[in-house]
Amino acid sequence: MRSIRLTVVLLVVVAAGAGVVVGHAVRTEAAPAAEPMIGHMVFFTLTDNSPAKVQALVAACDKYLSKHSGEVFYSAGPRAKEFNRDLNDQDWDVALHLVFRSKADHDKYQDAARHKQFIEENRAGWKKVRVFDSHLAAK
Repeated sequence: MRSIRLTVVLLVVVAAGAGVVVGHAVRTEAAPAAEPMIGHMVFFTLTDNSPAKVQALVAACDKYLSKHSGEVFYSAGPRAKEFNRDLNDQDWDVALHLVFRSKADHDKYQDAARHKQFIEENRAGWKKVRVFDSHLAAK
């Protein structure tokens, strides 16, 4: 029985060590906190918010703003009009949601040629743009 317990303990120790060797992080209280990810949320209000113009902006987001280096999550879409409680902000037409691994990745995105081209080609149709950037802790 003692040898079985010793074998189990050794397997647990080896498995934990293997996790570090193959790149899995083993977090301890002494480990420093990782740099937070960056949430970059943009809400566009269009001068012409017809369904065709809304879809055109979503398509432009898909074309120019997805698949950037360091991008962990991308999504763009129209306002979900069925959510119309008093606390729901209704003053926008298209939402862009991006999550970047780091501030450096976010900053590279801001300077990327595709991002600048998106702005140049679409800004004439914007009545208002609101940008919300936040730190996101990985859980």
